[in-house]
Amino acid sequence: MSAEFLTADLLQLPGLRHGFFTRNGGVSTGAFASLNCSLSGKDDAAAVRENRTRAAATLGLPHQALCGLTQVHGKRVVVAEEAWPEDQRPEADGVVTRRTGIALGIITGDCAPVLFADGHAGVIGGAHAGWRGAVLGVLEETILAMEGLGAARGDIVAVVGPCIHQASYEVAADLRDAVLARDPADARFFATGKRDGRWQFDLPGYCAARLSALGVAVSMLAHDTLADEARFFSHRRNTLAGGGPIGHQLSAIAIAD
Repeated sequence: MSAEFLTADLLQLPGLRHGFFTRNGGVSTGAFASLNCSLSGKDDAAAVRENRTRAAATLGLPHQALCGLTQVHGKRVVVAEEAWPEDQRPEADGVVTRRTGIALGIITGDCAPVLFADGHAGVIGGAHAGWRGAVLGVLEETILAMEGLGAARGDIVAVVGPCIHQASYEVAADLRDAVLARDPADARFFATGKRDGRWQFDLPGYCAARLSALGVAVSMLAHDTLADEARFFSHRRNTLAGGGPIGHQLSAIAIAD
């Protein structure tokens, strides 16, 4: 069984390969079933390696070409001049490159994976956008890093991949206050919650709006990670079920050799 993945029309550009992978098509078992690609969980290391190998192969690349991060919910973005070893992943939430043969990988469980490309300049990027990173500016920092490699903002496209959607994402005042402290107009991304003192937050819509404000063409995949248990891991779903081990899905983009 091959790794299952989704694609986006905006990223169907000559010389580029990408995939928003689901949880299906791997070898992990139990709570990690089956395409768990996280290096920081408690899954069997050999199973994770096989899962990541399958994902990389889908992009036409070897396992060692998959270039990931130690994600920390911040806004730091790094440039990949080559694929670093898995045990030397930098602490960052965005990565960009203009090198061929490198797959930029983002790991998520409900946060938004965002893949970027400037097909004219041959520059790509990936960002891990949880609400904290999005508020801090990781998406804007990724665009700036791409421009530093020669990308032109008007030529950059971005896709917000599968993540938790508004109907599933109940939040408290701390999150809402942090978002509104940056821009009160972003109250439009909150709907009335199902409980007092709670709101429903539109994470993909918020990310897309931040990107659109930069003049970047953007689209969103309509997949809610919490709602679709058959296809996606979800940190919030796992928490609501009482916690325990959990897998994470991969989203990746590469420039073909």
